[in-house]
Amino acid sequence: RPERSSSAAHAAPAPGPEAAAAAAAAAAQCSDPEASLRPSGGTDGPAVQRIKARGRLIAGVDQNSYHWGYRNPADGELSGFDIDLVRAVAKDILGDPEKVTFLAIPTSRRIPALRTGKVDIVARTMTITCDRIKQVAFSTAYFESGQQVMVPKGSPVTAFDDSLKGKKVCTAEGSTAELKVREEPHGSSLLTVPNQLDCLVRLQLGEVDAVVNDRALAAGQAAQDPSVQLVGKPFTTEPYGVAMNLADTDLVRRVNKVLEDYRSGGAASLWMKAYERWLASDLKGITGPPVPQYRD
Repeated sequence: RPERSSSAAHAAPAPGPEAAAAAAAAAAQCSDPEASLRPSGGTDGPAVQRIKARGRLIAGVDQNSYHWGYRNPADGELSGFDIDLVRAVAKDILGDPEKVTFLAIPTSRRIPALRTGKVDIVARTMTITCDRIKQVAFSTAYFESGQQVMVPKGSPVTAFDDSLKGKKVCTAEGSTAELKVREEPHGSSLLTVPNQLDCLVRLQLGEVDAVVNDRALAAGQAAQDPSVQLVGKPFTTEPYGVAMNLADTDLVRRVNKVLEDYRSGGAASLWMKAYERWLASDLKGITGPPVPQYRD
């Protein structure tokens, strides 16, 4: 089970006028939702001070996404690309990568967990979108993926197209995949579940005909289960960011500083080492992280 905090969850402040105005302006224009606040590692602001006073970073993560955030059966510990990134944030702020309380949260609860102050950050393959930047703040993008269709081998479904007509499609509730299927159902019916791994189970049981999910996650599932495969090509662009409360602008800048360090060093960077360790076997050919974009 995820480690639980022994103290009550902190209460994050509501976004102040400056943060709310900046978020509203960014969302209204939304020509570049990936543009974040420039990195800063100087004077600690209130959010970073809150984490230091507590002595632990509280992070919302997944525990069911193979090679991203999952419970390693060998030792029972949370492992994966997102978990490594959270530990890097904890090391930068608290001097110790182990000073993290991980809370496993379903896809649909990521934003509420941030807005109510249950967690400081969410690192859970969360796509930066125009709708979401109205509700939470994001770091710069640390990975880029795209939606793709996963089906049992031998399925007549060939891509995200009219081959889905009359089929039942599964997505995680609150995901960008759900929005896409609702916008373009291609004659399919939709089933939503709390977590994307639940879709794989439904597919294995024959209760749905296809799953729409981020390629980065679906590739890991296909690696675990040789009876399923990805078909067609990715049909969206999904930049993943670390999400935070809109009020925590100092934490956004601090996380972006961590990401700058994480990306630096080319082939020897911590980012590339994490990619090679967790993702390269299933997601081949990626040569580096996305280039960060800033709005200030």
